[in-house]
Amino acid sequence: MNMKKNVIQTLISLTVIIGICSCTTSPKKTIQKEEATGKWVKYENNPVLGGGDLGTVFDICVLKDSDSYKMYSSWRPQKSIALSTSKDGKNWSAPQIVLPPVEGSSWEADMNRPVVVYKDGLYHMWYTGQNEGKSWIGYAISKDGYNFERQSKEPVLSAEQPWEKVAVMCPHVIWDKHENIFKMWYSGGEQYEPDAIGYATSKDGLHWTKWDKNPIFKADPAQSWEQHKVTACQVIERENDYLMFYIGFYDINFAQIGMARSKDGINDWERYSENPIISPTEGGWDASATYKPFGIQEKDCWMLWYNGRNEHLEQIGLAIYDNHDLNF
Repeated sequence: MNMKKNVIQTLISLTVIIGICSCTTSPKKTIQKEEATGKWVKYENNPVLGGGDLGTVFDICVLKDSDSYKMYSSWRPQKSIALSTSKDGKNWSAPQIVLPPVEGSSWEADMNRPVVVYKDGLYHMWYTGQNEGKSWIGYAISKDGYNFERQSKEPVLSAEQPWEKVAVMCPHVIWDKHENIFKMWYSGGEQYEPDAIGYATSKDGLHWTKWDKNPIFKADPAQSWEQHKVTACQVIERENDYLMFYIGFYDINFAQIGMARSKDGINDWERYSENPIISPTEGGWDASATYKPFGIQEKDCWMLWYNGRNEHLEQIGLAIYDNHDLNF
């Protein structure tokens, strides 16, 4: 009887210990099993661009005109930057190459990761040029948004600081009409993937001055979902602060999307308490990772495009926040 009692007590103790261990172990990743994270709802007909004969289409920038959208994308099979158009942000035309690689170039063998700013009747594009395991940032201009002319044979931004290692890429640029300067947030570090986010300014889009305390935004080890790297941000100037959408990496392969804000766009970034806002959907087209967000505030909602990956294929998807105000 005593032996039986001891066995029962031992089993109960083991059950309690296992239960405690299970409750105190934090999940390593966030897998989205439904179509929403908070109020961000993935478009039911995702993906909106890529796959099939197009192959991988990734890392985009979207401009909205009065009655249409322009999406500048990275078209991997063509090693080129391409343009698609849409009336509703959901149904897109086939990509049309607007900036191809340069044969024999030491830094523009592969073109990708564009950002485009429309200013004073011109489309200003900053882009990533890659070759032999390194990345640089270049600059081109267009009058019509289709035919771009490079403004320099050399990169406008190169990896020079220790934290930038071998790559600067993923530029996001805005024109600050109050200060009359271009402001750039860019990623630096490893070629696959970069490690952190830096900041630079320019009066002409061609000559840039890096912030002397770069990087301005680094991975937070206390946040498991982004403990490895942060990169590829979009920054939006608001009335009283700057809003950032960015990628956070749990490890080199698993990425999700988050938000942060800063009073000056440089210092004291505050992360959104409910990050990540967009995560992979289990069994879906974006099951492996969600990357490179680009959001536009509409009259009564937010539309955010991103590239999702399933195994080796990346495609572009859309998520919608059904409110004009993000409450952040």
